[in-house]
This record gives sequence, structure tokens and C-alpha cells, in this order.
Amino acid sequence: MDPTLDYEQIGYAVADRVATVTLDRPEARNGYTVRMSDELAHALERADADPDVRVVVLTGAGRDFCVGADLSAGGLDLDGADPAAWDEPAGRCSMRIFAMNKPVIAAMRGAAVGAGSTIVLPADYRLASTDSRFGFVFSRRGLYPEGASTWFLPRLVGLGRALDWMVSGRVFDAEEALGAGLVHSLHEPDRVLDRAHELARELIANTAPVSVAVIRQLLYRMAPLDSPFPVRRLDSRLIAGAFTSPDAVEGILAFLQHRAPHWRGSVPADLPDGLPWR
Repeated sequence: MDPTLDYEQIGYAVADRVATVTLDRPEARNGYTVRMSDELAHALERADADPDVRVVVLTGAGRDFCVGADLSAGGLDLDGADPAAWDEPAGRCSMRIFAMNKPVIAAMRGAAVGAGSTIVLPADYRLASTDSRFGFVFSRRGLYPEGASTWFLPRLVGLGRALDWMVSGRVFDAEEALGAGLVHSLHEPDRVLDRAHELARELIANTAPVSVAVIRQLLYRMAPLDSPFPVRRLDSRLIAGAFTSPDAVEGILAFLQHRAPHWRGSVPADLPDGLPWR
């Protein structure tokens, strides 16, 4: 996507070091389109590259987060594409969230079904309203799961629950999502976005941006390995280098002096060298 192009189906705003990315088709209950997927991927890339952005909040305009693919909005951009090389739309967003160096907080209300459930799985936090509904409904449409959700979902809720939700394709409520660990907390519908921004401010005040960037990627990329030994080697190298980092010095001094830290590190500029995923 051309970086000078105005967004048509999402909103993008930065304030107080938080980038708020909003699915903005409330008249269609934020039905997911190819255009929306590309705009989301572009906005996430933009936020990740901006040193003034520390946290991203992903939300939806209106009463619903996203009701899934808008089947009335045209095809899937497959014309002339090689199916072996084509990237389906939900994955264009979910995989960009996976690759983020900055935390992503999803703030959802109302329906979060289909793409509305899959694109938020790689987020660091998923906050939902008490009236939220979720569903991986692909089996009920003769389709297949999207957005690498068959990789993400079992890691969040366990294989048994993932099998139930995906094989049945049933829609389930916010309490079931909370009990299974799909969402972190529930809030009244008019409080979800406020709480997401409060959480963003807590992360900005208390956590070092470079540490957060490395930690979220360590968890995603190293946890699936079949041995802890390569993880320990990387840990040792990172920790050995950390004590020459201004943020490590500041974090320890702030703790000893009982004051708030003042982080100097910037993402992506100050990420350590030698990270295997870079």
C-alpha cells in the first residue's frame, strides 16, 4: 500500500505515545474486507516503525468489533494470483501483529466473529466487553480457519478447547472466553476502550520499550522449540549485553531510589544485535 494513501476503512491516531487503530466500517458492523486487511497491516507497520509510539490499541467503531468477512464486499483479491504465494486477508493483519516490536492491546465489544476472532489472537492483551461474542465459524461456512489461528489458538486456550470451538464453529459468550483464557478481562461496553488506554499508559510508565520488544518475540519464537538449551544460550547473550544498556542501568537505579524510571531506549533503533528472528 502507498504510504501516502488515506485510510478508507480504518482510523489511525497517535496520542500520548499510544497508536489507536480502529476498524471503521460501523455501518457494516466492521465487516472485514481485503482493503481493511491491507490498511491494518500498513497501520501496524507504521506504528512499529514510529519511535514515538510505545503501544498499539486495536479496536472497532460502533457496537461491534468485527462480524467477520463482509461477503457482500467483493472477492478475496484472488484474480490472477498464484494460490501457493497468495496471502489471505486475515493473516495480513495477524502476522503483522505477531511480528510487532511493540505491545498490542485489542479492545473489543459486541461481535468478534470469524476474522474478528482470528486477527486478535497474536495481541499481547485482549480486553472484551460483557456483551462480546466470539466464534471460529469456518466449519459452518464450508471454509477453513484463517490468520494462522490453528497455531495461535491452542497456545492460548489448549488443544481441547481449540478443537471444540473450531470443529463445532459455534458462537460463544464473553464469560466462556474469559474462563478459557481467550480474553484477559471483561468490562462494561462503554469502558473497554478506556481500560485499554489505561493499560497502555501503565505499560508505557513501567516497562522498558526494548525489553518489551525482545520479550514478546522470545515468548512467541522460542517457546515452541523442543529444547530449552538454545533459549538459554540466547538468554545468556542478551543478559550479558544488557548491563551496558542505559535502560538496564536506569531500571536498577529507579528501583533502588524508589522512583519512576525514565527510559531512553527506542524501538526499533535500539534493539540488540544478533536476534535470530531479525
